[in-house]
Amino acid sequence: MKRSSITYTLYVSFFLFLILFSSCNKKVSSSTNWTLNDSKNGGFQVVPFYEQETGPGLILIEGGRFTMGAVEQDVVYQWNNEPRTQSVSSFYMDETEIKNVDWREYVFWLNRVYGADYPQVWVSALPDTLAWRDELAYTEPYVELYYRHPAYSSYPVVGVSWLQATDYCVWRTDRVNEWILIKSGILKTNPNQVNGDNFNLDTYLKGQYEGLVKDEILDLNPNNEFRKVRIEDGILLPRYRLPTEAEWEFAALGLIGNTIDDRILDRRVYPWNGHWVRNKKDVWQGQMMANITRAKGDYMGLASSLNDGADITAPVKSYWPNDYGLYQMAGNVSEWVMDVYRPQTLNDANEFRSFRGNVYETYAKDADGYYLEKDSLGKMVMRNVDVKNPEDELDKKRNYKRAQNIDFLDGEFSSSVYFNDDGMADPSKENKLMYETNIHSLISNKTRVYKGGNWKDRAYWMAPGSRRFLDENQDQDNIGFRCAMHRVGKPTSWD
Repeated sequence: MKRSSITYTLYVSFFLFLILFSSCNKKVSSSTNWTLNDSKNGGFQVVPFYEQETGPGLILIEGGRFTMGAVEQDVVYQWNNEPRTQSVSSFYMDETEIKNVDWREYVFWLNRVYGADYPQVWVSALPDTLAWRDELAYTEPYVELYYRHPAYSSYPVVGVSWLQATDYCVWRTDRVNEWILIKSGILKTNPNQVNGDNFNLDTYLKGQYEGLVKDEILDLNPNNEFRKVRIEDGILLPRYRLPTEAEWEFAALGLIGNTIDDRILDRRVYPWNGHWVRNKKDVWQGQMMANITRAKGDYMGLASSLNDGADITAPVKSYWPNDYGLYQMAGNVSEWVMDVYRPQTLNDANEFRSFRGNVYETYAKDADGYYLEKDSLGKMVMRNVDVKNPEDELDKKRNYKRAQNIDFLDGEFSSSVYFNDDGMADPSKENKLMYETNIHSLISNKTRVYKGGNWKDRAYWMAPGSRRFLDENQDQDNIGFRCAMHRVGKPTSWD
């Protein structure tokens, strides 16, 4: 599904052509009849957009409806994945899990930029290599070698928490968009970025990062001479992020391979057809389709005939991709998704782009209405929207009333036992949490979902509908992740 199109270099060169010569491309507004792209008329500029460029590492996942949830018997009796119909918009997803070499590049950049004055930034990004330890197993070689040795460079990074994975997505967004601006000839490469003086997408768009300008863009607005690239120009990519649970499950099933017209001919248990875990094609007949534990104590099979060719994890492009072209959506490592965990999702879930975990933020401003200066790490200062802040106008909103919506309809105070039958709250209990982790429940607003089977799992967990959870600040030696990105415009590619 990856679009075979013009390269970034050609794309951004075409963009510069549009910017430099847009004054010659004077269209007329369909609503006002004023000439567009004309500095004599005020310079309102409209740049044509043809197709979203596929970001590095990504594959287009064409969306649609599907049945989300259990596809086989709930053998663990968790009852946390009841089937329901969901619609997922088209989006992009990493072809593979994030690799050790990818994470080392990330940590190297953090150390280079922040290491001298803020060493805690790169130290906190290091994966937890001690996740490999087991009291009754000799796993010390993995503690020392798995993350750092080049033999494991193409293996999935593990020992990263949900919070660390989310930070990586932010960093990747900045680096890819910086690269686009460099390739377009707008910025120069600057390897000497230090502390707060580094490219961040938000600070660039809000005018708080200049960078080493190579070629300034003429502004058709007669009140300005030059301007920066804007979202309206269409060359900056949307943000990398973790996929939602619905997106991950939809992509893992790969039902596009079983669809003719508007019919799904064969519902899948795994990311491939059939109710078995071995390849049925003659040339590969009998080979394992994913890296899992076949039976108790059997992690790799017999010498000279290893059943899946791996003892722990395997290189990210091992085995066969599903019909979307995604590798390892059934085994190797389980993967973090965006969602906060709740055991019952059927009644609460939206039917379109289902997600639990929204916390709405906005850019912080001073008393005069100007954005606060970026922080010492070069990031914009954010704050949660607040009903007490008139600027947020939450009293006028009908679609949301607060910043934190993680426990909406499930865990909020009005649904707790401390809210009286007469509709009056018990003042002494108003701040008491419904979900108190390590006291009464394993569920909290910081408990995140992870999906898919891993090298320690039996076949049951390879079903995309299976789901488990872990605190967002914890990690394991069998959990990794991959990134996703929103698709703008029409859901299908141009070709």
